[in-house]
Amino acid sequence: MTHGVGGSSAATELEQLNDMTAGVQPVADAEFAARIQRAQSLMREQGLAALYLNAGTNLYYFTGTRWSASERMVGALLPVEGAPQYIAPAFELGTLQGFLRVPGEVHCWEEHEDPYQLCARLLDALGADNLAIDESAPFFLAEGLRLAAPARRYCSAATITAGCRMQKSEAELALMQRAKDMTLAVHRSVARILRPGISTTEVTAFIDGAHRAVGAPGGSYFCIVLFGPDSAFPHGVANPKTLEDGDMVLIDTGCQLQGYISDITRSYVFGTPSPRQREIWDIEQEAQLAAFAAARIGVPCGAVDDAARTVLERHGLGPDYKLPGLPHRTGHGIGLDIHEWPYLVRGNATPLAAGMCFSNEPMICVPGEFGVRHEDHFYMSENGPRWFTQPARSVDDPFGS
Repeated sequence: MTHGVGGSSAATELEQLNDMTAGVQPVADAEFAARIQRAQSLMREQGLAALYLNAGTNLYYFTGTRWSASERMVGALLPVEGAPQYIAPAFELGTLQGFLRVPGEVHCWEEHEDPYQLCARLLDALGADNLAIDESAPFFLAEGLRLAAPARRYCSAATITAGCRMQKSEAELALMQRAKDMTLAVHRSVARILRPGISTTEVTAFIDGAHRAVGAPGGSYFCIVLFGPDSAFPHGVANPKTLEDGDMVLIDTGCQLQGYISDITRSYVFGTPSPRQREIWDIEQEAQLAAFAAARIGVPCGAVDDAARTVLERHGLGPDYKLPGLPHRTGHGIGLDIHEWPYLVRGNATPLAAGMCFSNEPMICVPGEFGVRHEDHFYMSENGPRWFTQPARSVDDPFGS
């Protein structure tokens, strides 16, 4: 039996988990102010007069305002000079004011009024002849802004938002580290509750409760649980099977801490690994370590993906996205969004820089048999890559128990 897998119960494991959030420090007001200054500096360099931040992670990143996007326009105009100017439905004014971290005037619109016309008037008052629109804003919102003032020039704000968010601060790295520590503790616990016949639904419910037990108030941010041949499908199947002896187990899950996300996958065998399972597991580990070794300051992001694929092709897998092999990119950026810039994918010329954070998951899919995904995350320090969580130890002892 794989060490650290099976032999316990959900009740026992939940009882042994403790809140891991003691001492967690939220992002300080001074950091939000510095982010705005950085954005305005980039705006000046690019000749942009104003930036629209829509409700969601971009609005939070720059202003500290937590608000979910909907069909109603809630956001902020950030001029190239001065404080943000918030836009919101009038009936939400009191609620919004309770969430504001960065001071700024709130401009309201009634339900029968056009918020895009309000935004156009505010831009006129600022003398802004162009506007960079939050790249995560829905089409209807971007189109509404354009139609309200068709003579104004519009562009994507990604060069500003991504330009700031790609490189994490020490405060962000600390939050991400803690979130990942929490999820790794959950992985260790869930492996021990596995038994023949257990369903993916039961495992998913345990993982959610375990995330709450270690201090994630929202439980699991997401959860993928797959057994046997189902594990060859990176994001799951419509009707997942129950667990049998000899199945490959793939569990991919994470949580949020102060908005920052963890995302860790572990693959291991319930029972005794077959020679085929052992072979693919070890190749996956070799590819993950090769990707990590290729990550150096100034190296293009695409080179990390190339390094993983070189390993797989040397073992007769692939090439390219062919199966058996790796059907997707090697990794993605992570922070307030689970997938964000930049991406470890072929051809991405973005140079690696200190503060960038990535998943490292060159999954191997063997159709009809199983899949193996080792997913850990690393960040770029001034001296090269650093793991948030140490990779799985071995196919016989994945958690190093």
